[in-house]
Amino acid sequence: MGGVFGVVSSGDCSLDLFFGVDYHSHLGTRRGGLAVFGTDGAFQRSIHNIQNSPFRTKFENDIGSLRGPVGIGCISDYEPQPLLARSHLGRFAITTVGLVANKDELVDMLMKKGKSFLEMSGGEVNQTELILALLNTQPTIEEGIRYVQDVVKGSVTMLVATPEGIYGARDKMGRTPLQIGKKEGAMCLSFESFAYLNLGYEDEHELGPGEIVFVTSDSYRTVQEARKEMKICTFLWIYYGYPTSCYEGVNVEAMRYNCGKYLAMRDRDSNIHPDCAAGVPDSGTAHAVGYANEAGIPFTRPFIKYTPTWPRSFMPTSQEQRNLIAHMKLIPVKQLIKGQRILLIDDSIVRGTQLRETTDFLYQSGAKEVHVRPACPPIMFGCKYLNFSRSKSEMDLIARRVVKQFEGDNVTPEVLAKYCDPNTPEYEKMQEEIRKQLHFTTLRFHRLDDMLDSTGLERCKLCTYCWNGQE
Repeated sequence: MGGVFGVVSSGDCSLDLFFGVDYHSHLGTRRGGLAVFGTDGAFQRSIHNIQNSPFRTKFENDIGSLRGPVGIGCISDYEPQPLLARSHLGRFAITTVGLVANKDELVDMLMKKGKSFLEMSGGEVNQTELILALLNTQPTIEEGIRYVQDVVKGSVTMLVATPEGIYGARDKMGRTPLQIGKKEGAMCLSFESFAYLNLGYEDEHELGPGEIVFVTSDSYRTVQEARKEMKICTFLWIYYGYPTSCYEGVNVEAMRYNCGKYLAMRDRDSNIHPDCAAGVPDSGTAHAVGYANEAGIPFTRPFIKYTPTWPRSFMPTSQEQRNLIAHMKLIPVKQLIKGQRILLIDDSIVRGTQLRETTDFLYQSGAKEVHVRPACPPIMFGCKYLNFSRSKSEMDLIARRVVKQFEGDNVTPEVLAKYCDPNTPEYEKMQEEIRKQLHFTTLRFHRLDDMLDSTGLERCKLCTYCWNGQE
């Protein structure tokens, strides 16, 4: 995924920038970067690998040299950024979040016009460098941002820092958020709404889909009005978003309580009688609280995540390493497991490997039953709008593997539609097969309609592609 943060201040922006970017560390695990326009009339930049060390420890020594009134930064799971540019548009720095699905096509187009690119390891072109190159084809930065929005398929939200201020542009379909905060003498732009609150900023404005603004230290102006159509990523609430954040006015933690509530309501017609509800930490915890409150059963923590030294489970490239780390992080509380019928909620089931191992470890610790309730429907399609999963193929998804198991090569869109519909026998058969393979006592996925209703937003504003393939 990734996150961005920027500050324009009447004084020095560096400390606000440092802490604001740090508050996005849950969105990525590979690289962090800062760029500040200094009093010497030039941009200074620092980029570090944060795979094995927190953002703060890598950047705290850089703050002394990154002084100035304008700065942007990012947490990135892929390419190094921000990037610095000097062109006919002047000096500027740029950072982005999103996924350019037609990257190869756009790279080829620019190369035919004489543009060249630096290669990253593995032969990849830095996505932010591509966006910078596209922006530079236009006579002004404002026109360049509009051009990027027009030609990119996928999504891109960006910050472009100039000596005078920062351009902020939200993805044209609003798939990722961007918000403005304000305090005396400074304004900021942030992916996460909570990232600026402890710095003294107050909510000023949430950009709409495709909206472009220019921010200075005391005001902002709208360069391009927001579009009406929106497809914000629903997974921001289910998993990626931090509990204290709000998107489109909907708090992440509150939405997760609602998800758990809807799951418990659906279970009223079942024959299960769990002794407690528990969430796979951390993203399943709030869902489980909502379930427990609605079902009238205790919320417990039968296993605790050991966080002081273990990094996030999806950080390593190797799936085997990720599974090992996920196992090593969870430590059982056997007194809360032995003889218990546990209702377990995770944010989702992607490959299924980690949740199967978690379930087995609960049985080994004495659990009598483990009933699993994922907080979203079966994931059927790889996301083509955001870097939401490291899956190399849709066959990495357990739901798609089970469909192929049943249908062979006859997996047409019409066939997949049946497996996406919770009211069909195909869906029930798939759900039961996943239950068997992952060793659950019972399994019931969250229904798409219930999940969308949990946000309180109009369904047409929410992206559901990974669950039903609808664009």
